Amino acid sequence: MTGHRRLARRLLASLAWLAAASLVGLGVGPARAAGSGAASGSRFCDRPAEVSAAQQDRLLRFAGVVKQALDRSGHSVALVARSGLDLSRFDVRYSHAGISLKTSPNGPWSVRQLYYACDESRPRLFDQGMAGFLLGTDDPSVGYLSMVLLPEPAGAALASTSLDPRLALALLAADYSANAYAFSTRYQNCNQWVMELIASAWGQLDRSRPAREEAQRWLQAQGYAPASIDVGSHALLFAAQFVPLIHVSDHPADDLYALKLRISMPSSIEAFVRQQAPQAERMEVCHNQQHIVVHRGWQPLGPGCQAGPGDEVIALE
Repeated sequence: MTGHRRLARRLLASLAWLAAASLVGLGVGPARAAGSGAASGSRFCDRPAEVSAAQQDRLLRFAGVVKQALDRSGHSVALVARSGLDLSRFDVRYSHAGISLKTSPNGPWSVRQLYYACDESRPRLFDQGMAGFLLGTDDPSVGYLSMVLLPEPAGAALASTSLDPRLALALLAADYSANAYAFSTRYQNCNQWVMELIASAWGQLDRSRPAREEAQRWLQAQGYAPASIDVGSHALLFAAQFVPLIHVSDHPADDLYALKLRISMPSSIEAFVRQQAPQAERMEVCHNQQHIVVHRGWQPLGPGCQAGPGDEVIALE
């Protein structure tokens, strides 16, 4: 019996790690930069990637190309999203979104975002330079960034809301879940905070009393469709109960039975922004070890950071 119990514990630990690797990426922001405190959940979000000098130089050049593209765009606000954990099994490239502001008090094109502070065991808002934002990827040898450039007056409204500390903090939940249900106020992930900020900016909501419930009602009324993530296994959902930063109690029972979790993801945010602001423009920038590719348009870049017709290619020597 002892051997069976040991095997069961190992199986449970493996499932828990699988749940973490599969689900924590669905919303964890730059928590790796938050420190290495021993708070609950830190082993799952403080996983610093080892970056060589050559990789760091490539990422800094990548950030420079991104900022030049933003400067040349003529816009002042962009919804940005970066790749992070490998979530290809879910057909997900981008896991973490934020708002990049040309007039950010932290420096041009810094990204305002929610992240989970491991050393404090709570979510926080954070302004991060573009280079630091891009360094949050798990694989420094290849990376992707999506930028949705917002037209006026939608961009100005979102910038004003983002820079209002009272309003931005009022929309910050007390409890974090990487896979938070998009229409519950029990938890929140980084992408859900962005969505609720957009609702407050564009929904003409009462800014004197910002409320997550009101923002979510407006999103539902506008037809917002969060991403439907196919979990694929009841065992994975069971294991998730033992992983910090992952919760399923806020999800509807029907979704759990169907093994589909409705979560705010960069793809669903971009689809909603395109619906609400049809004049919005999109760019993707990626890098591998040979080059940087700048791609314009709503059709996504292919795998492996390979350039297509009309894409700009910048060689990395």
